[in-house]
Amino acid sequence: MPLPVLPPRRPESHKGDFGRALLIGGSRGMAGAISLAGMAALRSGAGLVTLAVPDACLEVVAGFDPCYMTVALPCDAEGRLNWASQERIAAASRNATCLAMGPGLGRSQDLDRVVAWLYCNLAQPVVVDADGLNSLSANADWLARPAGPRILTPHPGEFRRLLGDQGHRINSEDLPREAIRLAQQHGIVLVLKGHRTLVTDGQRSFYNTTGNPGMSTGGSGDVLTGVIAALVCQGIAPFEAAQLGVFVHGLAGDLAAEQMGQISMTAADLVRHLASAFQRVQRY
Repeated sequence: MPLPVLPPRRPESHKGDFGRALLIGGSRGMAGAISLAGMAALRSGAGLVTLAVPDACLEVVAGFDPCYMTVALPCDAEGRLNWASQERIAAASRNATCLAMGPGLGRSQDLDRVVAWLYCNLAQPVVVDADGLNSLSANADWLARPAGPRILTPHPGEFRRLLGDQGHRINSEDLPREAIRLAQQHGIVLVLKGHRTLVTDGQRSFYNTTGNPGMSTGGSGDVLTGVIAALVCQGIAPFEAAQLGVFVHGLAGDLAAEQMGQISMTAADLVRHLASAFQRVQRY
């Protein structure tokens, strides 16, 4: 299956031509996750990137990169988004081309409700990762009610939780088949992360060939979330955005491994190598 390509940028282009990404996540102690996603979205070509985060960690998140904007959201005593944040997220999302939610969110009943509301009510494409996936796992009915295009990016453990009670009974070799079934059942795109990451919409399937074990480090999935959201912002359809996103993400990991080896690689190194990865892909 050929990789999708980003079209050349016209000389008269401006930032509004490349979409507005709204990334929702973060909590006290996990500000880095949403920041990595935001930096990855910038490096992947989104025109404007805004991070909607709890007020408790806004300054920390804003300090990672001067190129994205931030929106402060109400939070609980533990520094996690509370239900009151839903109204402000809804307002911030009105101009968004694509949303992403999950990196660094944490877990609470209020967060489950916020994630479910976004998933079931917003018409824009939404990328769901990390604790966003865990929130969807809290109620099987939510997964079946996407209000628009949805790209879910679980690792095997998160995917088993999405499957509910039967998840722990499914053999590892059967997980890809279940991913295809679930994607078809709910009309979503599933990115089942692993040694050969699977991207499927239930009709088409793509197994990624880039990446290495050095990417098995905290924050790697957050980077992928930002990459895919940025590609959707630039007009690539959800399945193709996920396909290209996992390829570029893995290629950035391969380039980082060439420079520093697999042992010392961090998720921040993936962000640093995204530019070279996109340059290589554009030459394919």
